This record gives sequence, C-alpha cells and structure tokens, in this order.
Amino acid sequence: MLPLSQFQDFIEQQKLFVQGNRILLAVSGGKDSVLMLHLFKAIGVDVGVAHCNFNLRTDEAQRDESFVALLARNFELPFYVTHFDTKKYAADNKISTQMAARDLRYNWFEEIRRREGYDYIALAQHQNDAVETVLINLTRGTGISGLHGIFPKRDLLIRPLLFLNRQQIDETVKANNIDFVEDSSNASTKYTRNKIRLQVVPYLQEINPNLEKTFAQNIARFSELETFLNIQVQKLAQEILDKRNDGIYISLAEISRLNPQKLLLYELLKPFNFGENVVYEIIDNLNALSGTHFFSTTHQAIINRNDMVIVEKHALFTANQFIHSTTENIVFGNAEISLMFTSEVKYEVNLNKAFVDADKLIFPLVLRNWQNGDKFIPLGMRKPKKVSDYFIDEKVPLHLKSVTPILVNGNGEMIWIAGMRQDNRYKLTTATKKVAIFELKIK
Repeated sequence: MLPLSQFQDFIEQQKLFVQGNRILLAVSGGKDSVLMLHLFKAIGVDVGVAHCNFNLRTDEAQRDESFVALLARNFELPFYVTHFDTKKYAADNKISTQMAARDLRYNWFEEIRRREGYDYIALAQHQNDAVETVLINLTRGTGISGLHGIFPKRDLLIRPLLFLNRQQIDETVKANNIDFVEDSSNASTKYTRNKIRLQVVPYLQEINPNLEKTFAQNIARFSELETFLNIQVQKLAQEILDKRNDGIYISLAEISRLNPQKLLLYELLKPFNFGENVVYEIIDNLNALSGTHFFSTTHQAIINRNDMVIVEKHALFTANQFIHSTTENIVFGNAEISLMFTSEVKYEVNLNKAFVDADKLIFPLVLRNWQNGDKFIPLGMRKPKKVSDYFIDEKVPLHLKSVTPILVNGNGEMIWIAGMRQDNRYKLTTATKKVAIFELKIK
C-alpha cells in the first residue's frame, strides 16, 4: 500500500499547500518523482507533470522523456516538456554542468507555474537528499544556514517526500509494482553528490544505522537555531543600522561591541552580499583610515570617520551625461535633475536648486562625477576653491563625494555642485534677462 496517511500528515504538518491548490510536479522518471506522482494522484490533488530533457544522456534522456509523457497520459494529466543545451549553458556561464542543470530547470519550472496557473512546484527530494546536502555544505564550508539541509517548503517550492528515506521509497515502489526508469549517471562518482551518496554515507550508516532519522532531528534543531538567530539579527539591525538617503550607516563603535563579533557582523552584512572573508577583513581594519573600501558583488562598504557606510556599487559612478537646451529631465545615478527656463528673474534659497543666468550657458552642458583638480568659485566668494577642499570643509562623507553630480558648462567651468553650492560666476544679477532653474531630486 502507498503511505497515504503519512503523506497527508506531512503535508498538513508542514503546511505545504491547502485544498484547492494546483501543484506542478517535477518528474524525471526515477523512483522518487514517480512515487510522488502516484501519491498526489491517489489523494486527488490537481496536478500537472513537468519534465526536463537536459540532453546529457542521448538515448536515456529520450527514453526518460517518453516514459514520463506516457505516464502523464495514462494518468490523464497535463504534460510539459522542454529541452536544454545544458553543456553550452554551463560553458557560457562558466559553471558546472550540475549547476547549469539546476538553474535551467528551476527557471523553467517557475515559467510553467506562472503561465499555467499552478500554486506550487513539487520536488521529489527525500531524507537522504537532505543528508547529502548537509554533508556537501559541511565539506565546502558553511554557516548555520547550510546545516538545515533542505526545507520542506521554501517560497513556492515544496518537497513532500521529506518524510521518507531512500530505503522506504525503494520498498514502497517495489511493493506497489510501480514502474520507473533508472538514470545510469546515478552510479557514477563523477559528481560530488554521487560521491557522498555512494562512498561516504554507507560508512556513516555503519556507525549509525538510523543516520537519516538522526540527521532529520539535527536539521530540525539547526532550523530552529537559524530562526532564533534571524530574529535576533533583525532586532540588532533595527538598533544599529542607520538607513539614510545616501547609504546605510553603522557606527564603528557598535561593530566593536558586537559579541560574537564575526557571526553577528556576517549576518548583518549578508543582505548586502559581503562574504565571510570580507567581513573578517572589515573587523581587522576597524581602525583604518577614512576612505578604506571593502567590496561585495553588489555593494561597497567605506570607512568614513566614525562610521562604516554601505552603498550600492552602481551608485558610485555614472558616465557623463549631456544636457541640451531642450532637456527637461536627466537621470544621473540615483539622482534626477530637471531644467526649466523662465523670464522671471527670481532666486530661492534652496540647496537642491540652482538659479543660473541662462545667457552664460554654453550647451551642451555636462553632468559628471567629481574629479581630482576640480575648482569652482563658491557662491558669494571671489576666489577659486578646490572642490576637494570644499568637501572637507563641509564634512561631506567620502562616499557622497563620489556620487555628487557636478554640473559643468560647455567652456569647462563648474556651474553647480548639485545639492550643495552654486558657482558665483553664474549667479543672477541685475543684468540677467533669462533664468535657467536646475532642480535636484534624489530617487
């Protein structure tokens, strides 16, 4: 008999889905996924069958596809199939074949789910898969998140067979005379997971015959520990992460007080994709000079006096933008500058606006980042001043120096440090007849 009561109990306990939901089943044709299909069909859930042909095992791959197609037809279920050039994708993206297959199938499953109106995608991973995942993570190096193995439910992915181990699946398939196809690559030690499955797990099972059960218990504990840690980190983030328009500030003193420092700082910076090694480097350089930079794939952290400031990489530099007399709005990094003309000669005290004598403008104007050697004559003064000195006098944070838009006239003279100070040469006078009004807005 099929373990229907255990199957339904697991679905309810883990809250995988509710009555009326439509489930897209990922079916390869192997024991695990075929058993999952039989279980879903037996309890009367509305399902569809999705199969990926990765074109890695020419004859076998076609056999698997034909088998799953026939299975879906016999069950009178919707069948979706796709073919991938997995090796080309792996080469183009410089990743392993396994990673390529993973990316391709998950992206395609989600595409089908959206298009066909399914609520969840069901994967046939079981307890042994969870054991192997934890062992792989431990071998490669992992934090707490790598110790919980595979979640029964994450976002729209569900794994309803995690209540079974491989032996139980084998016995159930045999007892119920369920047909399946065997993937010959499962016997190869070419792939890391297979090495763990075929060469490592059997030795561990000699030490602990209940290995899967023990790991399931440990995984549950690690999951609870991770939940507790996440709650504490969220509280800590609310206390010490100061979110401002120009970046996220963290006091260096607060970082110094973290305990345990490496763990908590890593968790705080994880949303910004800073790796463990970079976090250690930050800790070793808390007393470094202002201007010291640390990089993740998406962000940059900068030591700025008594703080560390985190900003997105794309916000640090923007290519030169040209402003013509007909330009109304222009985007520069995370800023937007508008231009309008008026014959009414008026001035408003507003750092986010520049009121310029339009007859002195030489188009196209240039909007760019600050450069070493830049000089201007601050409004109200007569002598030139280096922009770098102005930034120092005004205590402008280091990361803002890089992103502040500089408006330059066609003759190379600076018109405005946007949001800070206008150049005196372009101020309104009694001789002004037409006014150009530039306005800065931060997105």
